[in-house]
Amino acid sequence: MSTVTYAVADSATLLRRNIKNQMRYPTVVASIIGIPVLFLLLFVYVFGNVLGKGVAASAGGTGHYVDYVLPGLIIMTAATGSLGSAVSTSMDMTEGIIARFKTMSIFRPAILIARVISSVLQTLVSMALIFGVAWLMGFSASASVADWLGILVLLSAVNFALTWLGVGIGLAAKTLDVASNAPFPLILLPFVGSGIVPTSTMPTALRWFAEYQPFTPMIETLRGLLYGTGIGNNAWIAAAWCVGISALGFAWSMKNFKKDRTR
Repeated sequence: MSTVTYAVADSATLLRRNIKNQMRYPTVVASIIGIPVLFLLLFVYVFGNVLGKGVAASAGGTGHYVDYVLPGLIIMTAATGSLGSAVSTSMDMTEGIIARFKTMSIFRPAILIARVISSVLQTLVSMALIFGVAWLMGFSASASVADWLGILVLLSAVNFALTWLGVGIGLAAKTLDVASNAPFPLILLPFVGSGIVPTSTMPTALRWFAEYQPFTPMIETLRGLLYGTGIGNNAWIAAAWCVGISALGFAWSMKNFKKDRTR
C-alpha cells in the first residue's frame, strides 16, 4: 500500500471512531443544536414583534423576523460546533487516547483530520435541523439550486475554519473546564454583528466593531444567498476570514499536538 492509501485508510478508521464517539455523547450534539434553537425561539417569539418592526425594511424573504435572524443563528451554530470540537479534543488529549495513538503505527495527521471532518459533518447536520425548525416557524427563502450550493460551500468553509480553531483550543487547554469555556465568546460574537439587528442601528463605536468583526460578512453572505439580496464584497471578506481562521487554528493545533497532557 502507498503512503497516500495508508493515510486515507487511517483517516477513515479514526473518522468512524469519532462518529461513534459522538453518538455516545448526545448531550454535546444536543447543545450544538439546542443553543441556537433556544435563541431562535427567544428572539422570534419573545422579541420578534419589537425587533421585527425595527428591521422590517432590511429583512429578506417574506419580511418575517425569523427570516432576518436565522442567518446569524446558523453562523452561531458553527461557533457552537467549535465548542463541541474543543471539548471532544480536550477529552482525548487529557484522557491519554491521543498519546496512545501516537505510539501506534498510523498516519499521525489522521488523528486531527478525522476530528475536523467528523465535527464539520456533525455541525452541518445540526444546521440542517435548525433550518427545519425555522421552516416550521415560518421561514422561507428565495434561493435557487445554485444559491443552495453556494450556501453549502459557505457553511462548510465556516465550519472548517471554526472547527480547526476549536481543535486548537482543545489541544491547548490543560483542563476540560478551560476547553468548554474558552469558545463561548465565539458563540456570542454574532450578536455583536448583523445577526440580530442591522449594524446601522448601533452606536458609532459598536457599529465599527460589528461591521469589521469576522462573523458579519459571513452572516451577510448567507443572508444574500438565502433571499437574493445584495452581497457586495462580503463573500470575499468572509472567504478571507475563513482562510485566516483556518490557518490560525491549524498552526495552533499542530503546535500543541505534540504535547502530552496526561502528565
